[in-house]
Amino acid sequence: MNSSPAVRMERHGNNGDSGEIALIVLQDSARMNPLGRPLQLRLRELLAEVREDTSLRALVLTAEGRGFCVGADLSSMGGAQGGAQGGAQADGRTLGAQTADNMHQLSNRLILDLQQLPVPVVCAINGAAAGAGVGLALAGDVALAARSAYFYLPFLPRLGIVPDLGTTWFIERRLGRARALGLSLLGDRLGAQQAADWGLVWACVDDEALREQALATAARLARLPAGAVLEARRALDHAAASTLEQQLHYEAERQRELVGAPAFMEGVKAFMQKREPVFAPRQPG
Repeated sequence: MNSSPAVRMERHGNNGDSGEIALIVLQDSARMNPLGRPLQLRLRELLAEVREDTSLRALVLTAEGRGFCVGADLSSMGGAQGGAQGGAQADGRTLGAQTADNMHQLSNRLILDLQQLPVPVVCAINGAAAGAGVGLALAGDVALAARSAYFYLPFLPRLGIVPDLGTTWFIERRLGRARALGLSLLGDRLGAQQAADWGLVWACVDDEALREQALATAARLARLPAGAVLEARRALDHAAASTLEQQLHYEAERQRELVGAPAFMEGVKAFMQKREPVFAPRQPG
């Protein structure tokens, strides 16, 4: 398997290397895993591998070192001093235009890759999730935070820019407007336990148990029917923009398609036989 100094992927499961859980690890630990272009490109490559490999049924995204991800690689934003004054870069674009174009072409697509992956995604957040790293940490389906982890949004109070990579979308939905505004404007660090208490993450776990717990959670999710995570995401997204009447209609129409499908029939059969259901793996395409 190809590897990169910044990111690696392993397989886990009952059968060792043939396991059905992918573990992707950010490993630029000396710099706390900033979102430089090479890291983002490699991460998108690995997510594409997960998407295409139908033997994989869940993904864990985590990192090494003291930080999960500290966001943008500010050291790579050449000419930042001139760009901060609106000056043009070597290619004639302002630093702001260059940044926005890079986000459209790469960073935003990375977040959408995670949100659209056909398998459940567990984000295991070790240490700091700062700046755009918060968006990355919250882009999965289930977030587990190590007890030492924290979330930090320096965008507005330190840099005068808005939170990005979906951060505003994720935190407002999970925490509500008051807490989202407070975190965005005050720049206070939100500790892992409080993040769990507030509902930003699924759970706070001891540091030494983080990866084990994440893999155990992924193993549970891997037993879901193929397509279950896509249905859950779509149903909740639809609910967020719908009236109760519209959502009731949506649910009924999804049942029209799903009730009687192989997964439903296996679930009913397993219920009648008093056993755990065994669902078929993902199919190509």
